[in-house]
This record gives sequence, structure tokens and C-alpha cells, in this order.
Amino acid sequence: MARLETARPLKVGVVKFASCDGCQLALLGVGPLLLDLGAYFEIVEFGEASSNRSSGPYDLLLVEGSISTIEQAHHIRDLRGRTTLLVTIGACATSGGIQALRGWATGEDIVAGIYPRPEEIATLTTATPIAEHVTVDAELRGCPIDSGQLLELLTALSMGRRPQLPDESVCATCKRLGRVCVVVAYGEPCLGPVTQTGCGALCPAYSRGCYGCFGPREKANVEGLAADLAARGLDGAEIARRFAGFTGWAPDFRAAITARGGPPGFRTEAGHGKDA
Repeated sequence: MARLETARPLKVGVVKFASCDGCQLALLGVGPLLLDLGAYFEIVEFGEASSNRSSGPYDLLLVEGSISTIEQAHHIRDLRGRTTLLVTIGACATSGGIQALRGWATGEDIVAGIYPRPEEIATLTTATPIAEHVTVDAELRGCPIDSGQLLELLTALSMGRRPQLPDESVCATCKRLGRVCVVVAYGEPCLGPVTQTGCGALCPAYSRGCYGCFGPREKANVEGLAADLAARGLDGAEIARRFAGFTGWAPDFRAAITARGGPPGFRTEAGHGKDA
């Protein structure tokens, strides 16, 4: 990522779309360490933390959440035009989030099942990641993001170097930390072999299989893992359920889910999801 050449602190905006605000809270959780970067960054827009508003332009924009309405689709394009570097933060912004599972269903059916007057609700049939609407310069994955990765990104920007973000599986982290493999020791289904690390292998630390919160790592052999899960006795519906989590709309996971009839609650009698 190129350095933003300027003698002044970089103007930073933090905005959200369809999300739970958890990744913004992760930013606030950095706490006093943000002060160390104060000479390089000036946060001018952050609705979660301040009532001060700014319409930009922004040197850096951190975007949380997926695009779920027509208004949001217009808004993100407008923000992109006022931003030099745009970074998506969290599973919702990078892969659609849990709400993206509605992509396997009819949007009208979902709205009708929630609201007493569905005709008054204007929404898109899908909830999609930011990159499907505008150019994204970098992404921080996770549900929520890892604060350490966020600090690395900001530090790299301030120093004019490429961020050193991990590109390995959760399994590699487990081995490095000396964690017991939940697959070998307990026979627990785990998405660790195909999931990008970043959580510190939190779930395996509690003898649970990885849920894939950080999404598939590059060139992950998702079908290979799915075949292994089937050999261990999981049927197609259960395998689809395992992948249909926070990052189920990520292309590699989505393909595995669709090939097995879609996620729970969206399966069809013919055994094919909406994308089939």
C-alpha cells in the first residue's frame, strides 16, 4: 500500500453499513495505543465515538458492514469518490457477514417473515461485501477484526511500508501456540485448515472447531476439507451449515454451501440453493 505523502496528519473516517458495530468497538478497544499514532492520524468522522461529523475528503476511510439497501449502495460510491484509501474492516464488509446468507433466499419472503408491513421496507435481495460495489485498497478480516492487525495497518501507513498481515491457516497458529488439534484429539469438525488466521486460534483453545470467522485463506482447498468432513460422517446439510457462518458468502465457502443445497433454512427440495 502506497504511503500518503502529506506533512499533516492523515484525515481518517470510520463509517458503517449493515453490521453490529463490533469492528468499530475493536478500534476503540485499542485505547491509549491510538494516542501513539496521533501525530499521523486525525479521526474526523467516527459516529460510534464522536458527535463530530465530516463529509470528507478522507485520506483513509475504514468501512464496516455490508451493503443491504439501494441507499447504502449509492452512499458507498459517494464515499469512494471522496476517499484516497478505502479499507474494509470485518467479515460483513469483506464477505457480506451473516446477513449475506439471505442471498440463498427470496428477499421478499424474509422481509415478510419479520415486518408486519413488508411493502414499506425497501431493501436489496442480497447483502454484499463492499468490494462488489467499489474498489477496496485493503481489507482486515474477522468477526470482529483483530486490533493488532489494525494497529499494524495504521503503523505501516504512517511509515510508508507494506502492512505485514498474516497469510496462513488457523492450523499454523495452533501449531505455533502448541494447541491440541481438536480434529485429531476429539474428532471435532474444524474449518481451521482453510481459514485465514487472525483470531489467535481462539476456538481451538477451548476445544472447539474453528468457525471460519476470518474467511477462507488464499487458494484454500475448501472442497478437500468438505470431502474429509463427509468421510468423517457429516452429511451435505451439516457440511453446508459448517461453512455458512460469518463468512459464508465468501466465494470459496459459498461454492461449497451451494453445492450442498444451501445453508440451513434456505434449502430447497431439489437440493440446490439460489446460486446453483
